[in-house]
Amino acid sequence: MRLVSSLLFLTALPLAAQSGAKNGEWRTYGADLGNTHYSPLDQIDAGNFSKLQVAWRFKTENLGPGPENNLEATPLMVKGVVYSVGGTRRAVVALDAATGELLWVYSLNEGVRGATAPRKLSGRGLAYWTNGREERILYVTPGYRLIALNAKTGAPIAGFGQNGMVDLKLDDDQQMDLESSDIGLHATPVVAGDTVIVGAAHSASGTPKVKNNVKGYVRGFDVRTGKRNWIFHTIPRLGEFGRDTWESDSADNVGNAGVWGQISVDEELGLAYLPVELPTGDIYGGHRPGSGLAAKASSPWILRPASASGITSWCTTASGTSIFPALPC
Repeated sequence: MRLVSSLLFLTALPLAAQSGAKNGEWRTYGADLGNTHYSPLDQIDAGNFSKLQVAWRFKTENLGPGPENNLEATPLMVKGVVYSVGGTRRAVVALDAATGELLWVYSLNEGVRGATAPRKLSGRGLAYWTNGREERILYVTPGYRLIALNAKTGAPIAGFGQNGMVDLKLDDDQQMDLESSDIGLHATPVVAGDTVIVGAAHSASGTPKVKNNVKGYVRGFDVRTGKRNWIFHTIPRLGEFGRDTWESDSADNVGNAGVWGQISVDEELGLAYLPVELPTGDIYGGHRPGSGLAAKASSPWILRPASASGITSWCTTASGTSIFPALPC
């Protein structure tokens, strides 16, 4: 699927936008929130690489009813503990980084909801949050639930959502079937400050079964409580900025426009960058006339999640950059 870009304005965050991994750890999917995938470690180099030996292995084949056939997770490493997803149920494991010993495992059997999910298997990873006292692991299940776990024990956080779980098919400003709707996520949720940003994905093809498929909105949740703080409609609703660019009310008759790629955050600027896919059905757009912001053009947006409202600051389209007045989103 083709991607376009959007961005959100976050609350003030400490400087560290593209610093790479620190202290030999790997605390977020891309090393830092800017997704540089860089670590300054230099113990392994061209001179000793050929002498490396396997220290330990951990097999994920028993983390579900069948073996994994597409393991693509990026593990995290914090304070000597490796955290990863794995297996066909997308289980979460904590391992001793030195020995590979299994410290704990969390797995959720989602039944029909998991079996019919558009993005199955282990996914790409998970997120870590700490305030210096608590430590949490957050991830999205194949059936599209956001789960918060105690990083030390693997137990669900009782005060987060409902017993550690937020059903992402609810409170999404649209109605959908809780078992079979075409929405999920295989990317990693992003923790920026105390906000968990979650995107959406659909079936992996350019030809969805229906043109009015589920819409792939993006939401920000409170990392402590699981409360929804804000939502960004990648296909604007009535009264929202950009709605007039969807001619013949075509925004009501399309879906997708999800953010299934990895979200990046510039902590210094307080911006989150969202790679938004095209609406149904990708290259063919005969049923959606108009320029279609934000899903049909390369259109960065700026929001203020802290107050659950936002402003459109500027937008880049195929014809160049335009400046717009501040409007509520």
